[in-house]
Amino acid sequence: MGECVADGVAAAIGSWTFIITQSVLLALWMVLNIIAWIHHWDPYPFILLNLALSFQAAFAGPIIMMSQNRQTRQAEQRNRLDLQINLLAEQESTEILRLFRSLSVA
Repeated sequence: MGECVADGVAAAIGSWTFIITQSVLLALWMVLNIIAWIHHWDPYPFILLNLALSFQAAFAGPIIMMSQNRQTRQAEQRNRLDLQINLLAEQESTEILRLFRSLSVA
C-alpha cells in the first residue's frame, strides 16, 4: 500500500501542475513578505520558506526513490516474463522446423 501511495505522490510531484502551483505559491509568499507594511511573518532572506522547502525535499526524495524502486522491480519482472515467452517461442519454432524437415524427407 505504501508503494502505491509513493507512486501517486511521485506522479503528483513530477507534474507540471505541481511545479507551476508551487512556483506561484513561492512567488506569492515572497511578494507578500516584501510588500507587507506592518507584519512580515518571514522577512528576507525567507528563513521560514527555506525551512518549509527543506522539509518538503526531505520527504519527497525518499518517496520518489520508493516509487523508482517499485518501477525497477516491475520492469525486471516484465523482462523475466519476456525472456520466458521468447524461450517458449524459440522452442515452438524449433519444433516446427523439425516437423518441416521430417515432412520434406518423407
